[in-house]
Amino acid sequence: MGEGRTAVAFQKNRRIFAQGDTADAVFYVQAGKIKLTVVSRTGKEATIGILGEEDFFGEASLAGQARRMGSATAVTDCVVLRIDKKAMVRALGEHEFSDLFVAYLLERNIRYEEDLVDQLFNSSEKRLARVLLLLARFGKEGKPETVVPRISQEMLAEMVGTTRSRVNFFMNRFRKLGFIHYNGGLQVHSSLLNIVLHD
Repeated sequence: MGEGRTAVAFQKNRRIFAQGDTADAVFYVQAGKIKLTVVSRTGKEATIGILGEEDFFGEASLAGQARRMGSATAVTDCVVLRIDKKAMVRALGEHEFSDLFVAYLLERNIRYEEDLVDQLFNSSEKRLARVLLLLARFGKEGKPETVVPRISQEMLAEMVGTTRSRVNFFMNRFRKLGFIHYNGGLQVHSSLLNIVLHD
């Protein structure tokens, strides 16, 4: 793996790092899914993202962040590459890796801007449809995948910014329209794009 780089296996629901921990490494998802959460000063927790294979997280440590602003938890059994901050800085000196990492950061920045526009201007139904498509990795290279098995409606509600009952209502509607399917996990069909694209 090289000096300062370690592959670590985490079981489902295992904490990778907690809000307030020392920010001394960057992580790369090799297999599985990771949930990013943040807790407010009043104790309210919000899910801010679900990451999958080939995603980086914890990169704010490279910009001088001393403490983690949120927590990362394994949603499924997963394997994560932990890259010490010094090793990551060295790796960024390698042209090929640097290009890959910068492209990833730009793509994620675009995603954050899209998330903000989505939150400001779209209905909760459209936001839920978009979250499901992102979880299924539509738009990424390769074949879209089944969404995380048993992802809770509470977690979806946190990500969408609505109530669990609204998520339940829309999930039932999507299922009846054939946009999603339950079969040991949640499968999202490309036809769900019709909800996102429809004005």
